[in-house]
Amino acid sequence: MYRFLLSWRWAITTLIALLLIPACIKLGFWQLHRHEARVARNNLIGQSLKAAPVAFDSLSTGPGFAVPTDLTWRTVTATGEYDTAHEIVIRRRTAADGSTIGFFVVTPLRLADGRGEVLVNRGWVDSGPDALQYPPVPAAPSGQVTVTGRLRADETHASSGIPDRGGLPDRQFMLINSEQQAKADGTAVLGGYLELASSVPSPAAAPQALPEPEHSDIGPHMAYAIQWWLFAALVPVGLLIMIRREARDRRAGAAVAALAAEPVAEPVP
Repeated sequence: MYRFLLSWRWAITTLIALLLIPACIKLGFWQLHRHEARVARNNLIGQSLKAAPVAFDSLSTGPGFAVPTDLTWRTVTATGEYDTAHEIVIRRRTAADGSTIGFFVVTPLRLADGRGEVLVNRGWVDSGPDALQYPPVPAAPSGQVTVTGRLRADETHASSGIPDRGGLPDRQFMLINSEQQAKADGTAVLGGYLELASSVPSPAAAPQALPEPEHSDIGPHMAYAIQWWLFAALVPVGLLIMIRREARDRRAGAAVAALAAEPVAEPVP
């Protein structure tokens, strides 16, 4: 009764089912790895934000320094004077509400110890009616200031997915990148940048503050992993149900055919 499994239709169906099982298992592990990466990122951010602040230039060793992953989001401080002549804005950035596109305001801070400058992302401003024009930006504090914020790695196209295109209006850029600014300004800029959280003294007006990174949401990846593994377990069950249903239907059909083939008894006069 199960000889139908030797047909091309059932051979292809079985092959597809056998291929689906390892595919679902692999997709489940892919989601598991995404979950583990998300948890590790959240732990890193949480630990970094709770760590005692350290001097920016004690972590960034100089121009061209690549901020390692384990130092990203570390709370850092820097003391110096803002170099407003080299202030820039970063295009197409989203406000804290997630719905408005504008600019990040990046102002170099000339360190008091003379080691160079630190790029400080002071926050977000609206682009105004014309995104090709330099936007109205609250002035950076004059004189010596001490800023505290989060250490960030230089943005690149590879790390951010943002294309770094040229031909932009004066003092407008697509990425926050210390090497790019060092070349543009001819100054010594320490690698990485500082995402401002507070400043002493506090300015009378400032760009919209950047919120702390979200580090409590682990996302749906573990649930997705479990779903893929359940699919892998259900594939053979579904295949078995289909085979038994086919066999049952064939038995029923054979019984009907046998009944129809039986001779009909003639009535006795």
